[in-house]
Amino acid sequence: MEPEEQENQTKTAPRRPVYRRPAFILSVSVVLLILVIGGLLYWLHSRHYTSTDDAYIDGRIVTIAPQVSAPVLARHIDDNQLVQKGDLLIELDPTDFEVALEQAQAQLESAQGRLGQAKAQITSAQAAVTQAAAEIDAARVALDNATRDLERYQTVDERARSRQQLDNAIAAQKNSQAQLEQAQARKVSAEASVNTAEASVKTAAGDERTAEANVRRARINLGYCRIYAPAEGRVTQRTVEAGNYVQTGQAMFMLVSPEVWVTANFKETQLTYMRPGQSVTIKVDAFPGRKFNGHVDSIQAGSGSRFSVLPAENATGNFVKIVQRVPVKIVFDYGANTNDVGLLGLGLSVIPSVKVR
Repeated sequence: MEPEEQENQTKTAPRRPVYRRPAFILSVSVVLLILVIGGLLYWLHSRHYTSTDDAYIDGRIVTIAPQVSAPVLARHIDDNQLVQKGDLLIELDPTDFEVALEQAQAQLESAQGRLGQAKAQITSAQAAVTQAAAEIDAARVALDNATRDLERYQTVDERARSRQQLDNAIAAQKNSQAQLEQAQARKVSAEASVNTAEASVKTAAGDERTAEANVRRARINLGYCRIYAPAEGRVTQRTVEAGNYVQTGQAMFMLVSPEVWVTANFKETQLTYMRPGQSVTIKVDAFPGRKFNGHVDSIQAGSGSRFSVLPAENATGNFVKIVQRVPVKIVFDYGANTNDVGLLGLGLSVIPSVKVR
């Protein structure tokens, strides 16, 4: 056959489809093998691990608010500053509270003086009671003598005594009787004075305790003018400035504790094999090249929807079954946490992977 005829036959021969070519078949086979291996590895991994992307960094927040109303005299903190427990944060103007303390101390001294006077009145009234008792004894003796004298004159023959002597004896007996009654009345009055003085002492003692309480309250209010850090934390959302007038309970800023953890909302179907103490690998979206280690601390006793403001009322008949999510607390290993230089801020999204088997 001539070369020209062979060339013409080659040009007119049909070409193979792409899917029948060895290179294509090999490529597809490799891809399918990779998918099978990947699916097998994912299945093996999913049997031992469970994860969720509905998770975030959580922690403690302390709201700093004044306990008295006053102008802000000085501010010793700044935004995002790390403070230690006991650090001085804010100073309020103490002028009004210093004056209130002086007034309370003056009222205490006045109450103490009234209490001393009331106690002195008790002593005086008791002395009057003693004196009245002595006068009663003396009056009884005088009455006894006058009565015996009168009886003697009454038994003596009228010729041996005069009418004037009898009248004098009768008058002396009546006078002694009157003096005895007066002494008894003075004793009753003195005893009443003792009771009144004792009541005055109780009233004065109550006033003294009230004044002492007012002094303590004034001293405490004065101490509230210096606000110290109740715990270690980082200053967040500061709204106070020197010169502002702050009200009692007004939020000035917050302290975010460096101790953080992860709150992960797992589906209820993911909790079958989850237990406290299981190890967790934590990925933080803000730091994609870094992994943190932790463990499951606890599982909330109820789904998140059950504790919402308006929980679902399934008894109405409008029931649609949906998978519930349950909050799980995951704490970091390596001591309290791994919040190096405050990298882990509250609310950051994370992906925890719990080894359940």
